[in-house]
Amino acid sequence: MKINNDDPDKAISKIATAISEPARVRILYSLLDGHARTSTELSAVAEVSPSTTSSHLNRLKSERLVKVMTQGKHRYYSLSSVDVATALEALSLVAGSSRSKFVSSTPTHLLAARTCYDHLAGRLGVKLHDRFKELGWLIDCSPKSCEVSPDGVKAFEKLGIDLAETSASRRRFAYECLDWSERQPHLAGALGAALLRVILKKRWVTQHLDSRALSITAIGSRELEKGFNLRFATSVD
Repeated sequence: MKINNDDPDKAISKIATAISEPARVRILYSLLDGHARTSTELSAVAEVSPSTTSSHLNRLKSERLVKVMTQGKHRYYSLSSVDVATALEALSLVAGSSRSKFVSSTPTHLLAARTCYDHLAGRLGVKLHDRFKELGWLIDCSPKSCEVSPDGVKAFEKLGIDLAETSASRRRFAYECLDWSERQPHLAGALGAALLRVILKKRWVTQHLDSRALSITAIGSRELEKGFNLRFATSVD
C-alpha cells in the first residue's frame, strides 16, 4: 500500500473511504487468506451484482489495494501487497472479528499433487514454488517470468535438472502459473516441466494412468521433509 508523501492525510483518507463500504470490506477480507479469486466468486462473497462488483474492484485497484492477474480467459484478483494484508489484519483485531477460510471445490484426489499441462501443480507445486523463493533459488518471480539465482543454479543442477538444456528450450524458461485449487502460484515453463520430470524419475511421486493426479511416495515424503522441510503424507508406498 503506497502513500503519497506529498499529501499523506488525503491519501490515507481515500484508502479509508475505499475500505469503508461493506461490500468492499467483504471482498478484501475474502482475499486475506492469500488465495486469488475471480470477479464472479467475489460477487458472491460481496453479496452484490457482478456489475457492482466490477465497480468495487476498480475502486480497490485505483487505491492499490488489490491487483489482477490474467490467465487465459480468466481474471484473478488478490491483495496488492503484504502491507495491505497487515493493515487489514490490524483492523480485524481492532474490530474483534474473524473470517471464514477459503474452501476449495477441487476433487480431493487432485488437491495434494497433480499435473498442470506438463508441470507440477496442487499443494505440492505451490509449496515447492514458495520454498524455492524462500531459499533464494527463484527471484523476481511474476506471471511473466522467474529468474534463477546463482545459488538456485547450483541447487537445481544438484537436484538433477540440466539448466543449460532447459534454458535452451524455445518455450518460456520459467514463470508463475496460478494454481486453480490453491489460488496461489506454482512454477511453470520449461523449468517447471523439468522439475516434474525429475521428481517422477526419482519416484518422489507417481502418476495416475487415468487422471492428472499424482501420488506422493514414501521416498518422496522423506526427501521433501529432509530437503525442503515440507511435510506431505504418503499416498502410495
